[in-house]
Amino acid sequence: MESELPASLLTTLAEIVGEVNVLTGDAASGYVVDWTRRFRGSTPAVLRPRSATEVQAVLALCNDAGLAVVPQGGNTGLVGGGVPLHGEVVLSLGGLNRLGPVDPEAGQVTADAGVTLEQLATADPGFDFGVVIASRGSATVGGAIATNAGGVRVLRYGHMRSQLRGIEAVLADGTVISHLSGLTKDNTGYDYGSLIAGSEGTLAVVTRARLQLVPRLADPVTAVVGLGGLRETHELALRAVRAVPGLVSAEFFTNAGVDILHDKAGLPYPLASHWPAYLLLEASGRGAFEDMADLIGDRPAAVAGSEPERARLWAYRERHPEAAGFIGVPIKLDVSVPAASWLTLAESVERVVADVDPGVTVVIYGHVADGNVQVNLVPDAADDGRHEDAVLTLVASLGGSISAEHGIGALKARWLPLARTESELALFARIRRAFDPRGVLNPHVLPR
Repeated sequence: MESELPASLLTTLAEIVGEVNVLTGDAASGYVVDWTRRFRGSTPAVLRPRSATEVQAVLALCNDAGLAVVPQGGNTGLVGGGVPLHGEVVLSLGGLNRLGPVDPEAGQVTADAGVTLEQLATADPGFDFGVVIASRGSATVGGAIATNAGGVRVLRYGHMRSQLRGIEAVLADGTVISHLSGLTKDNTGYDYGSLIAGSEGTLAVVTRARLQLVPRLADPVTAVVGLGGLRETHELALRAVRAVPGLVSAEFFTNAGVDILHDKAGLPYPLASHWPAYLLLEASGRGAFEDMADLIGDRPAAVAGSEPERARLWAYRERHPEAAGFIGVPIKLDVSVPAASWLTLAESVERVVADVDPGVTVVIYGHVADGNVQVNLVPDAADDGRHEDAVLTLVASLGGSISAEHGIGALKARWLPLARTESELALFARIRRAFDPRGVLNPHVLPR
């Protein structure tokens, strides 16, 4: 059970954010469980500030009182890093939702932390946002920066850190740091914005960001290709990277996930016949259709150029994060390895998990061209860490990362030494202490 805050402290917090924006008891229930339903905590209060000034005042008060705080964006995280697993106060940033005008010359926009990625993508008809994830309708700027979100266009545009041209954030003691000029070239000192990106709310609370937009895709073409297995999928994806200049995305999924989505969500099969693996490719620009046709050849495929048909094909990949959830509470492990080891990982992961849990359900998909596999597991045996240990040990043996884009959170904390040396972890702790000496911000995530 969460401990109650003193009445005087609750009164002061209500004076800062407004009484309606202090949630306790049942009113806070939606903020204490993650999207997967695997991580559930408790909180004495959810605070919903509406401005950076309110964030500043709340953090200064919590810091003085020694209250631990978990910053929360759209609560679409998958590793338990944004829920109050140890009774922390939740600082929900959804109320910071101002979106500035697009600067057409720089191709940039300034957005509050609570603005969704979908809002960024539709801010101007001539521009798009480079980070595209399935949860973009609810995932927020602040959360995406805190986790350094990637998505299906990393191949073309990079992670969230690559879109960052400036940042405003509040330190644990209420100090505001702001550098929002948006300059492409600015060598005036430490790039603390890049450090905050991916820090999972442990260094500062993001309140605004200056973000780079990208031109909207011209004449995009999307294809889903049926393939005989993961080796063929990997080989065709690598050929696409080399042979299709306008390639934006190269995503894979398998029939295991498609079967679940067909049976549980009524999604029709993507092609007339069933295939062990599928490769989704998207390209844009002059000649994209011809380049894709040459690449696909006589393989079975569905190809679309219109927005509705492209959306139909994308649904097979974008709904895959839901698939395992239809049959149980999933363990979601986003991992990556060097390109030369991708096939070994993709072909071995089901075997190593089955060795510790023969009845486990395994659904894999992901960003094949950048070495990623999203491993979704529904355990049959006890959920005691054996599944994570099997997958993450395999990944480490291949020289990979135990987190490609979701972060460490609560899910992977005990396996972080597989990916980072003792000296690196010690440096992490020193950086945290410099930003947050009292350990107020998300204290149970990453070393401190």
